[in-house]
Amino acid sequence: MKEQLPARSDGSDGDVFDVSVFHDLSHEDEAALIARRMAWQRRKHEAGYSGLAPELQAAFDEEESSFAVPDGHEVCSVTVNLVVPTIRTFGTDEQQRRFIPPLLSGEQLCCQLFSEPGAGSDLAGVATRAVRDGDEWVLDGQKVWSSGAQFSQWGEAICRTDPSVPKHAGQTAFLVPLDAPGVEVRPIRQMTGGSSFNEVFLSGVRVPDSLRLGDVGAGWKVALTTLGFERATSGTHSTVGGSWSQVLALARSTGRTGDPVVRQHLARLYSTDRVRSWAARANSGPAGSIGKLAWTEWMRQVSDVVSTLLGPRLTADTGEWATYAWTKHVLGAPGYRIAGGSDEVQRNIIGERVLGLPGEPRVDRDVAFSQIPR
Repeated sequence: MKEQLPARSDGSDGDVFDVSVFHDLSHEDEAALIARRMAWQRRKHEAGYSGLAPELQAAFDEEESSFAVPDGHEVCSVTVNLVVPTIRTFGTDEQQRRFIPPLLSGEQLCCQLFSEPGAGSDLAGVATRAVRDGDEWVLDGQKVWSSGAQFSQWGEAICRTDPSVPKHAGQTAFLVPLDAPGVEVRPIRQMTGGSSFNEVFLSGVRVPDSLRLGDVGAGWKVALTTLGFERATSGTHSTVGGSWSQVLALARSTGRTGDPVVRQHLARLYSTDRVRSWAARANSGPAGSIGKLAWTEWMRQVSDVVSTLLGPRLTADTGEWATYAWTKHVLGAPGYRIAGGSDEVQRNIIGERVLGLPGEPRVDRDVAFSQIPR
């Protein structure tokens, strides 16, 4: 890797200083960023460094994080780290042959079509319908917060196929071609200025049964598997948002490293960064929620420290190095307390599935989905 890429910079040497969590690029610039990232993915794939076993992938990611690889994008991570292993787990032999090579090589992209206006953290409440019609399924509904849908060829969708059974039991997963008639993608403008997220409307979209992922009625299991992969990769050597080296460079540039209060903030932040790194190495199954929480806590602390260091300079674009640029981290970080399951959901998972504590009361668990008030 040393022969192909320079070492990663903290920006203090004059390089572009980027601590954004979500992109605020034009459609064209965002497409170009994705193309660069997937070109790098293609090079890794051709060299045999994609689709690795989890422990090998973690080792490669740690090494890769030291180099200035092309900037990442949510849809690239979703495609390679979430959808591919899900297809490997649930896909038929034909589906694996058809989808895994182009997705791993960066030729095609796949987004998640999970959340809905009425089903976010409670993903079991999805209402998008899929009704069987011979060898096809007809999909109708709305998905939201779908990162990178406007650049994707495919979407992994969780749909309601049987409303007469409890909500967890009546779901089925599909791989939906996003160029199919009846699919409409509408970007959502975020407060950071970008529009990485999208609404996706499905109106009479016909999907062949050959694109069903897993068994009919097993969509909840498929969704949990994908979300498990998402938690397992959250914060693992991630370049999303500001890094420890960038915060330290900011403290030095402001001349505050001799301030005892600032030094305490920095020490606490460094400790959190190390804990986050250790937690990420053990990210598997329900324990992945620990790593997800450690990551979001790290991002929150970064926001607090840079706000302390910069004060009013955080709010005005004066052209001064590494000042106003931090707003992209401060405004974007709260989003990751929701993305991939909110902090509250992660704590429930840890309590119930890691610590074995009693579950929260769920009055709708054994009620048919059609009978749940909405």
